[in-house]
Amino acid sequence: MYIHSFLSTLLDLSAAFDTVDYDILLRRLKTSFGLHCVVCSWFRSYLTGRVQRVRRGLSVSASVVLQYGVPQGSVLGPLLFILYTADLIRLIESFCFRQHLYADDSQIQGSCRPDSFHQLQLTLSTCLDAVCEWMRANRLQLNTSKTEILWCATSRRQHQIPTTAVRVGADTVAPTTYVRDLGIYIDSDLSMRTLTQVTSVTNATIGGYGHRTI
Repeated sequence: MYIHSFLSTLLDLSAAFDTVDYDILLRRLKTSFGLHCVVCSWFRSYLTGRVQRVRRGLSVSASVVLQYGVPQGSVLGPLLFILYTADLIRLIESFCFRQHLYADDSQIQGSCRPDSFHQLQLTLSTCLDAVCEWMRANRLQLNTSKTEILWCATSRRQHQIPTTAVRVGADTVAPTTYVRDLGIYIDSDLSMRTLTQVTSVTNATIGGYGHRTI
């Protein structure tokens, strides 16, 4: 089948690791992944009873027992979040889209022929409605203001890719000309010529070596 364009939607979750519900996570570990009660008890012991406080200068707030969230910066934190959101894979694929999930970075990807732009966008909106509903049921929050949509096509077909906004729940998201995906900037013609890409690499080099004394 002749493919004209590729569509990628990069979802942004608000405070993703901090909103994981312990009861939902433990139930999912048992029902979806077959972990036995003893193992689930280990995870419950690991997650619950944690406290948090804030220090500012010499002032320290009172300690608060955490009711939600997996520990960030830990080895198990990202793994538990991946298991928590694993059901999104089947949900996205049920709409005939491909998915790419890496910790809290989630993408919905699809492609279409030149005469199917409108239908693909409608299907994407329907898929995103289901994703938003799943997230609400699992105490996650999709941040539409930071969610990005990128259409990709060859440079000679750039004028044909859609520029209309895509409905995402109650909001709309306009396609962008480039996105940052796991630290790499990808532009709509996949040329890697985006100025931001060059600037970021240059700044990193200058930051690393610009003040060396020889």
